[in-house]
Amino acid sequence: MITQILPVTSRSLAYAKELIEAGEVVAFHTETVYGLGADACNDAAVKKIFALKGRPADNPLFAHVHSGYDISGLVETPAWTARLREKFLPGPLTMVYPSRGVVSPSVSCGLPTLSLRVPSSPTAQAFLRAVDRPIAAPSANRSKHVSPVTAQHVYDDFAGDIPLILDGGASQGGIESTVLDCTGTVPLILRAGLVTREMIAAEVGACEYYHMQAGEKPKSPGMAYKHYAPSCRTAFFAADDAAGAVRCYNAEKGRGGTPVLLCEHAVALAHADCRVLDLGNTPEEMASNLYAHLRTGEHMATLLIGIEPAARGGVMDGVRNRLLRAFGQDTRE
Repeated sequence: MITQILPVTSRSLAYAKELIEAGEVVAFHTETVYGLGADACNDAAVKKIFALKGRPADNPLFAHVHSGYDISGLVETPAWTARLREKFLPGPLTMVYPSRGVVSPSVSCGLPTLSLRVPSSPTAQAFLRAVDRPIAAPSANRSKHVSPVTAQHVYDDFAGDIPLILDGGASQGGIESTVLDCTGTVPLILRAGLVTREMIAAEVGACEYYHMQAGEKPKSPGMAYKHYAPSCRTAFFAADDAAGAVRCYNAEKGRGGTPVLLCEHAVALAHADCRVLDLGNTPEEMASNLYAHLRTGEHMATLLIGIEPAARGGVMDGVRNRLLRAFGQDTRE
């Protein structure tokens, strides 16, 4: 199979629609990361996504729809969720509702819920309007690999395996959407992201983090212990142990390897004599840069050494979640 990377035009959108209707898989841009999409109501097409990614069969997918799509036929929407949709959608918030059972059961892996996403990316909206149906889509990367923020990243993982990548440019958000369980009376964050706990609580009065228990079936993508991982060897150090990271760096260099530090800007400045991938100053910069730097690092380093950013709260919860999982650190606190 030849994989084409095409800009988003009326012609490429018509081709994407033909492919989706034929049960094929199409990669598309969103404001967070690229998605690997198929018709959510076509069970065979949804199962292609799992096979392509090597994705565990118990790890549910999201259903993406355009901003004008009537979701009442897909899910039950508690009254209190209307305020969140008005405030944050379209945007990087995925809302988990009781499902009406319309889409393929493979999308939710047998769970009685459906995770709905309305991306704000104009190119994603154009694609979703062209197909005008729910599109099941996880991030467009091999399972557990670093999520893709460019069309080239998708091509690197799936060249020859999918027919089309709709190129919308680089995804600026950088980390995946916040996932919010809306099946109870209090919203629960299943996965942190760019829409923060503080932002949600300001709208509906409360919001808590959900902590997955050992052996529990995932309620959302991104809850696996190791995820978003680069293919090279890695090491990880706490924010207060930059000195340990530098010792590790020097040891790898002494063995003839190519170590690289991945850290926030202040730490990068303090270690300018090292080979460094600078995540940036602000939480938003770190979110935007994280996956691109992880992909760069896996190609340039024999050992990628992560140093945990010092900040907590807000968007940093999402950045820290991805960073810890990428380096195989336990995120249960």
